[in-house]
Amino acid sequence: MAKKLLLVRHGKSEWGNAHLADFDRPLNPRGHRNAPEMAARLLQKDLVPHLIVSSPALRAITTAKHFAQAWKKSAEQIKEEASIYEANVKTLLKVINRFNNRYDYIAIFGHNPGFTDLANYLSDTDIYNIPTCGTVLIEFPFDEWELVSHHTGRLLQFDYPKSLNED
Repeated sequence: MAKKLLLVRHGKSEWGNAHLADFDRPLNPRGHRNAPEMAARLLQKDLVPHLIVSSPALRAITTAKHFAQAWKKSAEQIKEEASIYEANVKTLLKVINRFNNRYDYIAIFGHNPGFTDLANYLSDTDIYNIPTCGTVLIEFPFDEWELVSHHTGRLLQFDYPKSLNED
């Protein structure tokens, strides 16, 4: 059974409050609109993951909660992973390699530039930038997450909020 990994960059965040720590930045109205819409696109294609893992940063966990709600999963089913926040490819790969093998399809919610770098590192794709609330679905020909490494994945889908209505 192949493994599938869904990378989801958090929704558009609010920059209005200069006193707020980066970790605590909330989603802005567009971020709150885009997340359920992107989750619904995956639902329509029957691409709902078995497990949701998220950075604990407010904008990422809020995005994950929107997706979970659209997928009829409870917020308690979201596993927080602190090392995803501000992670580089090496750190993200460690997180993925430690995933439980009983899950064949896992969504991971986090941040750029790490996520764009990770998508390009894991697959044969060349994505310039994953926009906010963008999703990248990569498939691996393995039964074990620990085998996931450089260029072992195949890009199945790259989607983002404006892909349907380029303006």
